[in-house]
Amino acid sequence: MNPTRRAVLIAATTLPLRAHDDENPPPIARTTLIHGTASPYAVAGYQMGDYALQKLALERGSPDLEVTHHCPAADPLASSIIDGLQAATGASLGKRNLHCQDDSKTYSTIRNRKSGQSLRFELLPAFTRRYTAVSADKLYDAGAEVADLKPHQIFGLR
Repeated sequence: MNPTRRAVLIAATTLPLRAHDDENPPPIARTTLIHGTASPYAVAGYQMGDYALQKLALERGSPDLEVTHHCPAADPLASSIIDGLQAATGASLGKRNLHCQDDSKTYSTIRNRKSGQSLRFELLPAFTRRYTAVSADKLYDAGAEVADLKPHQIFGLR
């Protein structure tokens, strides 16, 4: 066996895999790893989480981070936002800093536990009109489009 190929195989089988943390992948890749596809609503959740980390001066995976998503339990589009939030922030059910609440309205709150500062995100009506009826074969393209949008084109803050 070629020595270079042997070294690569050894490294590939002995180095730990770091799912969504390796090399800071772009939003579309990180969201797909968590959600299974790059749906526009999941990517919108990623954009919310990324924005919150910057504004709340938190690092991804910080123990001071708390993420709560509210949405109707029977709405798969609205509930997919939480996967994007998880992909961006590193919050998780296992760390007990990621929560989903059944609610008639859809919004997300991201809080810095240490400072008490929080941000509340709601998708803009124009965003929901544009991305609610995306067909399954167009999900990736729509998600990639959302990854390139500016925050003010996706969500509003309250």
